[in-house]
Amino acid sequence: MVDHLLSVQDLETQFKTPEGIVHAVNGVSFDLAEGETLGVVGESGCGKSVTMLSVLRLIQSPPGKTVAGKAIFHGKDLLKLNPEEIRAVRGGQISMVFQDPMTSLNPVLTIGQQLAEPLMLHLNMTREQARKRSIELLGLVGIPRAEERLKDYPHQYSGGMRQRVMIAMALSCNPQILIADEPTTALDVTIQAQIVDLVVRLRQELGMAIIWITHDLGVVAGLAQRVMVMYGGFIIEEAEIKELYAKPRHPYTLGLLGSLPKIHEEARTRLFSIEGMPPVLYQKPTSCPFAPRCAWVTERCWIENPKLEEIGANHRVACWVDTSNGSKHA
Repeated sequence: MVDHLLSVQDLETQFKTPEGIVHAVNGVSFDLAEGETLGVVGESGCGKSVTMLSVLRLIQSPPGKTVAGKAIFHGKDLLKLNPEEIRAVRGGQISMVFQDPMTSLNPVLTIGQQLAEPLMLHLNMTREQARKRSIELLGLVGIPRAEERLKDYPHQYSGGMRQRVMIAMALSCNPQILIADEPTTALDVTIQAQIVDLVVRLRQELGMAIIWITHDLGVVAGLAQRVMVMYGGFIIEEAEIKELYAKPRHPYTLGLLGSLPKIHEEARTRLFSIEGMPPVLYQKPTSCPFAPRCAWVTERCWIENPKLEEIGANHRVACWVDTSNGSKHA
């Protein structure tokens, strides 16, 4: 039996808006093992970031609220901890790297001050101990002249360097889980590759588990062991990375993979495009949320939302159609 480091069960998060209640996350359940890297993919608005922010209790209320579910970490439900207890977990045992490092870093504090804060808060280091550890952390993530750069402000760093600082800050207390929320989105492809290589190396050195949130299946190909595909606030497919690329089963996953350019193809072919727009969920779907955009749609898809079911070893999918042969699931 696999010993799960984090177990999320039936998570539901909603946002109250003037137009109505948006059902952003709808009964999401997943497990994370020690040392595992889980990729979470899907287009903007599918619920990836909100799911992880809900686990860490970072949803601003109002307008957001986690209305159901559990997030079990070391035998405790994170959703039921008091404010002081969850603050001890955030940054100390579970850290998060946010998408935009410029808005995540405080522009009026030096990098050294921002790196030292979690060390002094979670590890009770003195200011001098925190300074020395901050120098080590900047060196760990590949920033040259680390001692000098501690005195600089965020605007004096490039985008890639700022993201490295965010990773250093997230790693400062040796967390057991690192959640990376599209950390390479604002960076060029060369810096993206460097950040991915850095995270892979740090995972191997530190042994932490990683949840990597992205809209790009190409990025997680060389990073994750397992991938979770989300759409409309639901998990619609989950499999080990090789299985998902070799045998994708949900029409949405097929569309995502079809939109990736293939550098080894001799003939030029037009990339696949998923027609339509993601749903705005003012009501929790009772039918398949992908049905309006699906080329495989059947009458049952409009009536009943399929549950996530096993179709093979460590491979789950929520679809009424078996896309491998075009027939309905039994």
